[in-house]
Amino acid sequence: MFIWEGVSEFVAVAETESFTAASKRLGISIAQVSRQVSALEDRLGVKLFYRTTRKVSLTESGNVYYQHCRSVLDGLEEAERILANLHSEPRGKIKLTAPVTYGEEKIIPLVNDFVLMYPELETIFNLTNQTVDLIDEGYDLAIRLGRLSDSSMVAKKLSTRTQYVCASPAYIEAYGLPHSLSELEKHNCLLGTIDFWRFQESGREKNIRVSGNMRCNSGYGLIDAALKGIGVIQLPDYYVQTYINDGQLITMLDGCREPEEGIWAVYPQNRHLSPKIRMLVDYLAENLSGPGPHEPS
Repeated sequence: MFIWEGVSEFVAVAETESFTAASKRLGISIAQVSRQVSALEDRLGVKLFYRTTRKVSLTESGNVYYQHCRSVLDGLEEAERILANLHSEPRGKIKLTAPVTYGEEKIIPLVNDFVLMYPELETIFNLTNQTVDLIDEGYDLAIRLGRLSDSSMVAKKLSTRTQYVCASPAYIEAYGLPHSLSELEKHNCLLGTIDFWRFQESGREKNIRVSGNMRCNSGYGLIDAALKGIGVIQLPDYYVQTYINDGQLITMLDGCREPEEGIWAVYPQNRHLSPKIRMLVDYLAENLSGPGPHEPS
């Protein structure tokens, strides 16, 4: 009898609350996970999970056993980390996710540079504007932009972004500059995927509903329209700073600009950062010195 049989499967089910998600995390079949957990329950002589068609949850005994198993596995992970530090170079797989545009423009090039320094690394990217479940999908790292909503994750700030409202000189000559947030309703505001823009006025956050004759989920498409004098846009500085610097776009409502928001490296708090992930996060933080792009909202 092997004391470790079924423990990894049990912990994966406990943390994901799903046999399906546990099988994805471990890279084995659902049937194998179920068999191992059932065998573990038989060996221990206790029921570890309540099972329904909709949910899997720990019993009281299962919760006690999980706490001890998690502590032991954390110790093993720490031992592996110590051994990994004996190697001069990081190696193995890194699975990460990032927003599409930001990932294409900033993250992938930097990660590729990192791999050039440490060629024994293997990277798996998923660029998506959807928020993926890091634990269920087995990700080591996620890059998130703006406000973080999931307090169960650990986050390290990599950089910042600032939103600008701007338009071309031709548009401003034709329609004038808005001098207050209420005047935006008189202007052709070019939209991303939501109907409001974010500002700060008198120290308070304000979401202003805007409208216009264009909606586009591409920041570059919105910039092109603004440069051609079609309307007003709100986008992060990564997109617009060059055009602002050379006068092709003029900023407006600067006194109501929202404060800088963070660009974050996010990972599950119940996982210790391996040396390779810690080194990558530090490398990204060092090289993302300026704000990055953001999928238009």
